[in-house]
Amino acid sequence: MPLPPTLAIRPLRRVDARVSVPGSKSLTNRALITAALAEGDSTLSGCLVAEDSEVMVRALRALGIAVAISGTTMTVSGQGGRVPAARAELDLKLSGTSIRFLTALVALGRGRFVLDGNARMRERPIQDLLDALTALGVKATSQLQTGCPPVVVEAAGLPGGEAVLAGGSSSQYLSALLMAAPYAQTPVTLTVSGELPSKPFVDMTLKLMADFGVEVARDGYRRFEVPVGRYAARAYAVEGDAMAAGYLWAAAALTGGRVEVTNVGASSVQGDKRLAEVLAEMGCAVTWSETSCTVRGTGRLRGGTFDLNDMSDQAQTLAVVALFADAPVTITNIWNLRIKETDRLSALRAELSKLGARVEEGGDWITVHPLTAPPEGAVEIATYGDHRMAMAFALAGLRLPGVVIRDPACVGKTFPTFFEVLAALEPR
Repeated sequence: MPLPPTLAIRPLRRVDARVSVPGSKSLTNRALITAALAEGDSTLSGCLVAEDSEVMVRALRALGIAVAISGTTMTVSGQGGRVPAARAELDLKLSGTSIRFLTALVALGRGRFVLDGNARMRERPIQDLLDALTALGVKATSQLQTGCPPVVVEAAGLPGGEAVLAGGSSSQYLSALLMAAPYAQTPVTLTVSGELPSKPFVDMTLKLMADFGVEVARDGYRRFEVPVGRYAARAYAVEGDAMAAGYLWAAAALTGGRVEVTNVGASSVQGDKRLAEVLAEMGCAVTWSETSCTVRGTGRLRGGTFDLNDMSDQAQTLAVVALFADAPVTITNIWNLRIKETDRLSALRAELSKLGARVEEGGDWITVHPLTAPPEGAVEIATYGDHRMAMAFALAGLRLPGVVIRDPACVGKTFPTFFEVLAALEPR
């Protein structure tokens, strides 16, 4: 059912729910890439079915790689490292994983490929990835010479060799290169300069590559040696999305209730599951099993300082939770939020201020002071076309009457049923 242009959030009493979340976007799009490069058919179960994965699927089909979808199961006809199409113009909309992973994948082909997106995508940097591909022998350029999309790759295979990758902006550049590297003509060595953000996503990539049959030698997060190899087609189950779980755990924390997420647990490879541990530091009771995690709110949330460099996408959720803490919450080491779907640090300050909060913003940090009084009347929250702004600020509406989310349909990027799931957390 289509969502309206604005959506008023209904405050909830104490929530009590046991839910599963959609498949991980990060794992779905990585698995689609590795399955596309494998030889033969791979069956991926539990996939995310949302805009970000649909964008990836359409692009793979445009490159001549067949993907069949039945519910949340995707069957990918792998091409053994080949890219069947000799030309393609790919519209990746606002899917960062898609444009970065596919820029590396098409380098394995032979032909001319143009990768583009919407207006905001044309502001998101990708030059570090292009520089590394150039060092590996690929002609890959920013068409408008802005260091951002559109990207043009004039591919003649991936020669391989050594490249230094600037690590300060995004770990997705490294993941993109790692996944394509087994199909280079010679082994690939990648050295990361600077501090790499979101390190658990690199671990996720390496684990997925190993699951499909390629082992990478590494020296921490500084040096990676990828042999010439081949992925083996297989059946692969995608975990539930830990980012999606974070919103629901936060709902329990804010209402003093309980939420069990049944498909993100201690065995998860996703670093974003650590939000549950942060909530525990703030005073929640958290219980893990191998496959699930339950968060119980205790009626008190402590402030503090939290470094979220390894899971910066959880910063918006934590910033909203901070409104209801007993002391200020400072979130640090999150510079790369400025190059996401929007400048999330500035957007957080603007929208939290609308709710009456005192907010301080630095280059790579934000401090949120507890609300001293609820806002008077309705407050419309701008989402900037950013799914995570919509979902995070909907949490404020569980405690504050009058919170209205603009463009709620933007959640379709990763969690199309979010508002239905949120409303169902309260027992009837």
